Amino acid sequence: MIANLLRCSRTFQLNPLEISEKVVIFRGLGFSDDVVARVLEEFPSAVVMSESQIVAVIDFLVEFGVSRDEIDRVVRLYPRVLEFGVENRLKPLIHELRGLGFLRREVRAEVVRDPRILGMEIGEFSRCLKLLQSLKCREAIKERIFGEGLVRACFEVKLRVDCLCSHGLIRRDALKVLWKEPRLMTYDLEDIEKKIEFLVHRMKYGIDCLHEVPEYLGVNFEKQIVPRYNVIEYLNGKGAIGFEVRLKDLIKPTRLRFYNLYVKPYPECEKLYGRFSGKVEIKRNHPAGLWKLFKPQKFTQTDKDVKNMKAFMGSLV
Repeated sequence: MIANLLRCSRTFQLNPLEISEKVVIFRGLGFSDDVVARVLEEFPSAVVMSESQIVAVIDFLVEFGVSRDEIDRVVRLYPRVLEFGVENRLKPLIHELRGLGFLRREVRAEVVRDPRILGMEIGEFSRCLKLLQSLKCREAIKERIFGEGLVRACFEVKLRVDCLCSHGLIRRDALKVLWKEPRLMTYDLEDIEKKIEFLVHRMKYGIDCLHEVPEYLGVNFEKQIVPRYNVIEYLNGKGAIGFEVRLKDLIKPTRLRFYNLYVKPYPECEKLYGRFSGKVEIKRNHPAGLWKLFKPQKFTQTDKDVKNMKAFMGSLV
């Protein structure tokens, strides 16, 4: 906090004593000491803002239905909310949400839960909602995506788009990746970051590969990505593969097909792959012999049945 204050005083050419006087303004507005400390750590530029700007943001939140205790929470979790203009940013954002059909109480609840929603650009909610409404995936995945409400689902889309864009994808391609691989919205951001880091730094693929193979971000990291890469890396080291294995060839084959192509011909790779090695018992979906219970009953044919059938067929000739 002290380092931020000194840096801020140098940037705005202010005396550190003048900054300390401005800090008193925050306490005069009713903010607790931990909120003031959080603001100075995350958004030290707030000390050069006028008191009227800060009061305008507080009045807006109060008018929106946020209580005083909840305002402390909002500012502590997202100090940059103080820099947003009420007329040109906050009110147009709320107007957009109301125009999309979101109820006031559900928006207020999500703002208190995660104030970063107030940092979304105008029009961003509309794009996220449009993507969610056009998803084509299994109902189980949709239930996980929309399980915490539509407002939260839109914000989760925004977080994942920002994550992909921070690694080099343009926003349009990031939205396409999410639309093609909806499972991505059910994973934590830490898991997504881990997969992208492994893709770029370990596997040496470009981030643009995600546009062609979005399934990479939807499969399990420990059970599918790492074992398959270890097998391919081992075979390349031996010179056993005479062609380039693309990310598509690594991710899209089923587990059994990948095993038959790259693991079965090289028994030493079974420990690297693990899934279909001889020591692993594959669980059956049904008990052994269950098919016999559903086998149709067989009736023996008598000589009389054969004679009657021949007579019937002879009448048709």
